[in-house]
Amino acid sequence: LSSKVERAHSTMMNADMDAVEAENQVELEEKTRLINQVLELQHTLEDLSARVDAVKEENLKLKSENQVLGQYIENLMSASSVFQTTDTKSKRK
Repeated sequence: LSSKVERAHSTMMNADMDAVEAENQVELEEKTRLINQVLELQHTLEDLSARVDAVKEENLKLKSENQVLGQYIENLMSASSVFQTTDTKSKRK
């Protein structure tokens, strides 16, 4: 009887240990999954930040080009007689 009790007790202990190991394995897999997800999100954030920086730089470049073109057009208009303001009263005289 004593050996049966010991075997039953040993079997229960092994089952408990197996359950704990299985639970630990599930926790480890979940932690690994979460860590991988965090790393992926960090990489995505880095990519988005780099893209934002590139867009900002491009925006500044385009603003500068627009200013140059605006000044160029303004200079052309001021140099052209077609765009000069005319005094209609003086032409009538």
